[in-house]
Amino acid sequence: MDDDYYMGLAVEQARRAAREGEVPIGAVVVYAPVDPATRRPLAEPQVIATGRNQRETTQDPAGHAEFLALKEASSKLGVWRLTGCQVYVTLEPCIMCAGLMHQSRIDRCVFAAPDPKAGALGTLYAIHADERLNHRFQVESGVREKECVAMLRDFFRQRRDDKKRARS
Repeated sequence: MDDDYYMGLAVEQARRAAREGEVPIGAVVVYAPVDPATRRPLAEPQVIATGRNQRETTQDPAGHAEFLALKEASSKLGVWRLTGCQVYVTLEPCIMCAGLMHQSRIDRCVFAAPDPKAGALGTLYAIHADERLNHRFQVESGVREKECVAMLRDFFRQRRDDKKRARS
């Protein structure tokens, strides 16, 4: 799988979120089933869902990019078990989204930037590797990290500047 390519699609979603006034976080779900015995691909990988932050737009606390993408993927596949799916997201998932990844049985999550305030796939928690849970999944990080960190930094800097101008 081309992690850089799929993360690029997630970055596009994040940029779209920023244009809509949302925190720039984007996600993509790729369906790439493999034979469990041989680990060989059973089908060509395909993007089955995308998501971007929409909390402000929808006033929905669950309006996170990866949450929305996972719901769309489940709807498209017609199942809640997303075995064979990989999630690409521009920021390390929070505990809610990591929990949904666990519950939906994804195979792998690739995130760009760690989240020191809410990261649940290694930074603050490691839900994906918790042996007390009935499912574990692979996690990779750092794909296009600098680009995604810069996008978040620039977004919040602009927000702070806008607030300062509004007060003046």
